[in-house]
Amino acid sequence: MGFLGIFVLLIGLGPEPEVLLTDATAVSGIRWKHGAGSPGKTNIREQIGSGVALLDYDRDGWLDIYLLTGPSAGPSNSPGNRLYRNNGDGTFSDVTESAGVGHRGWSMGACAGDYDGDGNLDLYVTNLGPNRLYRNNGDGTFTEAAQRAGVSCPRFSTGSAFADYDGDGDLDLFVANYVAVEHTDPSRKDRVCNYYGLRVGCGPRGLKGAPDFLYRNNGDGTFTDVSQAAGVADAAMHYGLGVIWTDIDNDADLDLFVANDRTPNYLYLNDGRGRFEESGLLSGVAVGWDGQTQACMGVDIGDVDADGNPDIVVTNFSREYNAVYKSTAGNLFSDLSPQIGLGRPSFPFVAWGTQFLDIDSDGDQDLFVANGHTYPQVEERDWDERYAQRNQLFLNTGSGRFQELVAAGPGLALARSSRGAAFGDLDNDGDVDVVVNNVDDSPTILRNDTPRRGNWLTVRLVGRSPNEPAIGARVTAVIRDRKLTREVRSGGSYLSQNDLRLHFGLGPAERLDRLLVRWPDGREQVLVDVPVDRFLTVTRAAE
Repeated sequence: MGFLGIFVLLIGLGPEPEVLLTDATAVSGIRWKHGAGSPGKTNIREQIGSGVALLDYDRDGWLDIYLLTGPSAGPSNSPGNRLYRNNGDGTFSDVTESAGVGHRGWSMGACAGDYDGDGNLDLYVTNLGPNRLYRNNGDGTFTEAAQRAGVSCPRFSTGSAFADYDGDGDLDLFVANYVAVEHTDPSRKDRVCNYYGLRVGCGPRGLKGAPDFLYRNNGDGTFTDVSQAAGVADAAMHYGLGVIWTDIDNDADLDLFVANDRTPNYLYLNDGRGRFEESGLLSGVAVGWDGQTQACMGVDIGDVDADGNPDIVVTNFSREYNAVYKSTAGNLFSDLSPQIGLGRPSFPFVAWGTQFLDIDSDGDQDLFVANGHTYPQVEERDWDERYAQRNQLFLNTGSGRFQELVAAGPGLALARSSRGAAFGDLDNDGDVDVVVNNVDDSPTILRNDTPRRGNWLTVRLVGRSPNEPAIGARVTAVIRDRKLTREVRSGGSYLSQNDLRLHFGLGPAERLDRLLVRWPDGREQVLVDVPVDRFLTVTRAAE
């Protein structure tokens, strides 16, 4: 080989990466590409992109991928939404046509849940125009049932999520809406705005917003609109995007956070009697640290410092920063992004999908953010803002502070205009992988090949009918004096659906002292001396 060749080989080896994310898109067999209208993105519907859903629709133990899109600019008009079945060997097969879920139009997001209590995961898809509710028939096919169920919502819908907000056992549905549909009509002259001297398509400011909807499950396959009665109808008609349910105040009922673009966020506290009190401003999560509204898009809730209190991350536009609202006391939060290392690194990026996740299984919750600009016109200027942007991974240092990890393999170095991101274990190897939906491009499948990860435990809950997926359950892993908490959630991130199984990174711990499960109905179950490095199914104990 010669001295020079050996030298180059040794240099190429380099140090082993702390985290390794491999771009596995090419080997996956997925050749689909997202579409989002015209190249110039002059209409608001072309700018906000689409989400992605990870769900085991056929109950074979492997996560499948559902990709959403709008029409493309080419002659094919729309690639259509596509469902890819996981073959269990790193590849996926397109089963869209046989499954009956190939909607063609402007699709925005999706969430999963068993709305009819038959044990199969159903799929709700938000659109510009009537939404779709795909009822899982349990044989690999779906039946579209939105109109019959009363949840078609013919508006500009974005974030959605199932949850049992009223504690009656079945899953209800919340749907956020963005702007009035007439403002996306292509027959209207496209509005032009100024972005630091560039002529670009306008964002939502100045447009009429649209109300949000809460649908209560009637228990017979239909829903009733209770938005007004429940106090979540959004009378101010803010521009809703990200949606997440969680028990923010630890009173055993589910509260609701809605990330609103350029308008104050909502935090709806559940009173346990079917109504909500909006507490965004009082709680400190409606606006940024300076009292200004931000372009809030994606959202997740985790516990960054393992103090037992929920913290909220909201992704924002460039020249802002991604806000982390740290729980301080009761229902009070403080925007502490700059203090914990997340302020300056996010400043030049337009951020969308996100999740707190333990990427290296060391026991601390890290943070992934999918980035991509809305304005292709920024390429005309020599700025630090680009249309195609790399995604970001922030490692938790163990004290609730974060440090950006740029060198994490070729997968993280890719530059795209990303939007939705979903998180789950695609290859069932015990760590969290990532699927990102990119505007006018192929998705990115990031396989987690981290070489020296900690121990782990992945928990799958089996609740009782009609909520067998146990959406709304909370699980806490106890290791000596440390507690790690996860929740089973429908929806989240940016218009996306994550793995319903719960991943716990455990670092060097070889066993759990206890695993505490609080089921959606409030019943608690305790497992002791739990082994690690395995998938654990926990079934709700009989009364």
